[in-house]
Parts: sequence; C-alpha cells; structure tokens
Amino acid sequence: MRTDYCGAINTRHLGRTITLCGWVHRRRDHGGVIFIDLRDREGIVQVVCDPDNAAAFSVAEKIRNEFVLGVTGTVRHRPEGTVNHGIPSGGIEVVVNTIEILNPSLTPPFQMDDDNLSEAVRLEYRYLDLRRPAMQHNIRLRHRVTMTVRTFLDQHGFIDVETPMLTKSTPEGARDYLVPSRVNAGCFFALPQSPQLFKQLLMISGFDRYYQITRCFRDEDLRADRQPEFTQIDIETSFLQENDIMGLMEDMIRRLFADVINVDLPDPFPRISYADAMFRYGSDKPDLRVPLELTELTDLMQAVPFQVFRDAAQKPGGRVAALRIPGGGELSRKEIDEYTQFVGIYGAKGLAYIKINDLTKGMEGLQSPILKFLPEPVVQSILERTRAQNNDLVFFGADKAKVVNDALGALRVKIGHERGLATNSWQPLWVVDFPMFEWDEEEKRWQALHHPFTSPSQGHEDFLANDPGKALSRAYDMVLNGMEIGGGSIRIHQQDVQSKVFQALNISDEEARLKFGFLLDALQYGAPPHGGIAFGLDRIVAMMTGADSIRDVIAFPKTQRAQDLLTQAPSTVEEKQLRELHIRLRKTGSTTD
Repeated sequence: MRTDYCGAINTRHLGRTITLCGWVHRRRDHGGVIFIDLRDREGIVQVVCDPDNAAAFSVAEKIRNEFVLGVTGTVRHRPEGTVNHGIPSGGIEVVVNTIEILNPSLTPPFQMDDDNLSEAVRLEYRYLDLRRPAMQHNIRLRHRVTMTVRTFLDQHGFIDVETPMLTKSTPEGARDYLVPSRVNAGCFFALPQSPQLFKQLLMISGFDRYYQITRCFRDEDLRADRQPEFTQIDIETSFLQENDIMGLMEDMIRRLFADVINVDLPDPFPRISYADAMFRYGSDKPDLRVPLELTELTDLMQAVPFQVFRDAAQKPGGRVAALRIPGGGELSRKEIDEYTQFVGIYGAKGLAYIKINDLTKGMEGLQSPILKFLPEPVVQSILERTRAQNNDLVFFGADKAKVVNDALGALRVKIGHERGLATNSWQPLWVVDFPMFEWDEEEKRWQALHHPFTSPSQGHEDFLANDPGKALSRAYDMVLNGMEIGGGSIRIHQQDVQSKVFQALNISDEEARLKFGFLLDALQYGAPPHGGIAFGLDRIVAMMTGADSIRDVIAFPKTQRAQDLLTQAPSTVEEKQLRELHIRLRKTGSTTD
C-alpha cells in the first residue's frame, strides 16, 4: 500500500512519486490550499492538496485529525521561508496526486502533541496514547535495547530458553499470583516471580549459558517503579566466578548504553562493599552523582548530655551520623522544617542541625538549638570529622542504624539534587559483599536479603548455623544513578549447603521438601557451580528515556492499583467459569473476597 514511511522522506526523494499511509496529525486550510501533516511511526511529512486537483481536494475537505489516509504524490522543495529544520522531512512537501480515506476517526479525547494529559485518560485510551511521538520513541527505544542485549548475549554463547509461566507456588518473597487448576480440583499454579529455580535447573541440565527476556509477576504494593507484571533480562551461567560474571555484564551494559543512547560508561565500574555503602551513603544503591557522604559520630556520642544522641549511641544496633551540606547555612527555618518532615517518612523522629556561621569565633560562630547539650570538644570533633566550612550546615541522625541510614541516605540524595550539588552524568557501580540475611523484627526470624539460593561467601558456611547475622553472601548488585538495575549472585550448588540455608531461615525439612524438593533432588545429580544476574528491563529503558515512571516504557501497563483501565481488568467472571475451577466466592457485606 505504500512505498515509503512519512518520516523518512527528505530531499533525496525530490521529484519522485511516492505512496504514503498514515494518520492525520493536523489539517490546515490556508487560502484555499489544504495542508495535512501526515504521521506514521517514523515521523511527520507535510502533504499539500491543491484546489486544481478537484477530486483530491474534495476528499481533503472531509478529512479530520486521526483519519487514516493513503496518499500518492510528488516530492518537491518547500517554498522559501517555510522550511522546518526541526524534522527530517522539513525541507520538502508532498503534492497530492490522489488521496484516499482508509478509515475515518472519531474526534480523539486528546491531541497527540499534548503533554499535559491525565494518566487515567492516557491508560483508558492507551492505543491512542501510544500514537503520540513520545510514546513511539519510548517503545522503539525499548526494542533497540532488547535487540542489543540479544545480539550481545548470542555473540557470547548464551542460549535463549523459555521457562514456564504456570509453575509451583513457592512464596519466599513477594506474594504470588495464583492460577486455579480446572483439571486438578483445589490445586493452583503460580505465575513466576522470576525464573530463578528453572534457570538453576537449566544449569544442572548442561545449558551452561542461558538467557531470557521474560515476564515476571509479583502481587505487591505498587510504586512508580513497580508493576504487577514486569520484564527481566534473566541470565545464568556455569563455571564462572563472580568476577567473570560481573566483567561480562559490565561489557554488556557498556555496549547497550553506547549503542542505544551514545553514552560511554566507565571501564571498569567501581566496586563498593555493602557495609561501606551503608556507612558512607546510607544506602545499598548509592547515587554517586551526589558527592555528599555521611560522617560516623556514634563513638563521639557515648557520654554526651544530649539524651537523644547518647541513647542512640549506646543501644545495640544504634547509630549517630552527620551529613554536611556545603552552603547549607543559607537554608531557612522553613526549609529545615520541610527536610525534617521528609526524613519522618523513614521513621526519623527529628532532624537536629548546626549552622556554621564563622569558625574563627568557636562556639559563638555556630548556631543550633542542641549546642547547649554538646561539650565543646565534641563539637570541635564534629567539625573536624565533617570538614565543615563557613556557611555550611550539618544535619544529624540518631536512632537505630536502619532508620539513620534510610533517613540521611534519602536526605543526601534529595538535597544533593535540589541544591545543584549532583553531577549531570551516568555513575554506575557494583555493590558486593552483602549480608546473607536480615532480621525480621515482626516475625522474629532471619530473612534472605536476596533469595535463599544465594551462596555464602567462602569460609562463611559455618556462620549459617552458629551466627547467621555474620554470614556474607556472594551476591552483587549493579547500581546506576541511585537505582538498582540488576542483581545477581553465585548460587548454591550443593544440597547440604542449601539445606543449611533453609535451616537458618527457619524453614523446616518438611517445608523445604514440600516447596523445593525438586531443587534439592536436582542438586544431588551433578549440579555445576553456577551464578547469574537479572536486570530490570523496564527500569533501564525508563532511565534511558528520562521517564518518571516505568509505565511510560511499557506498552500496556497497569495502574498503581494493579488495574488495566483499557480492558477493565481485573473483572468478575461467569458463575460457570468459577464452577469449572471448583471455586465458590465468599460474600462479606457488599464486597466479594
């Protein structure tokens, strides 16, 4: 039906007769000549309908926005003074020979070039939203990302293998999406939270380099960077150590950013331990664009009169830390109060501070409500450790280490970007040497920090039974600009070690056998040493496009309430379908559980 794409027409086509198909982006009537901006996935071209062509002109008069057209015409230069340098086709126009309305359109609920649309409207009319140039760009860039990844992995011997969508429920993390079985009454499949167990089984099967770009499903509370279904670049390999895997994945991400958005990432990526990241940045995914770091003060506050600091310093697992803000002396009391309110989100009960007005005046040159509770030698040590200068401000956090790290870590990033302290660059890094477990205060048990199939660091196996909190893992996260874009580890390939990890997690032998019996069996049949990583495709593409939400890089996303406004899913189903699935709904008041 067409010879060329609209957006691909340029001065090389001068004098040619071409056929185009696309949508009417805009129609204009200028002095009896009708101009149509015709749009397809490649861009826009200007089409001219002259009244001398009576048949074509009569069709053009009926045309409105978003009509689908077929146009045959001749390419010519635009008249002098009308050239549009902002688009590839801006130097030419197409004079219509024939024009056909392939399909009319209702008046759309929004203009395709309107950037101020409510997300509800965009998602309800997603097929129209996806026509917008910005969304076309995002989805096509996503395609380039996946193709670059596939090409790289294929060149390095990785095999694309599909793993099941209907699998066993093994809830050890987020909540599963369950699928009832019609032929097995009372039994359920689960949609995979990740292909983790299957890719380990593939390693045991001898497919020593596997990858898959696959959907994953997690029924969890949603945020801007979460969806009930999302896409992973899933990778696993045998007979490689963590340094080998990390080096290979670095190469892939460097090529990806260079080829897709022309960004050169550093070689190699810096590496930092989990403990160092928390100590310096209060986060296991630090944004290195922000140069600010936390300063440790716990040892200084063991005996100060200020009870808030003293209690935090003395309690097991407590921490007192400072964050110096260069030029922060300019902050108003209102701004300080707003930052105090911000850290409250992370459990902080307050935000103490000291303004440095004039260091030469000693204590008289400082301004703070807490100065009267701090001995002068302690204050002097704070100034020395933080390297405070005139017109700086020092914020303090004092509480459980997790609260301090979360609060000051988030404050560090917020202030760094708001006050122009962050660099405009791409800053990747690896975070390594993670703890194997974290303590769950509510359930009073250890939880796997990554997942229960992560191998302990060499020499840390004995900690599994004696002191799980000391055990480090062979896990590694790739972080970019404060976002975790990939996480992986060397896996456990020995059945006895896997059993010890289950015991540390308070998973009984019976429960382990019920949930993971197939894996425990498989590990006894010559499982090779193996490890891998999974990247969040949606997150990577969102960062590349500058999108605020991953919903802007997914063709048909869900809302934050896990609803599809386009198809109105989830929805009720017929009673017959429920009976076939051996399901009876329980009524509670006016709602259905």
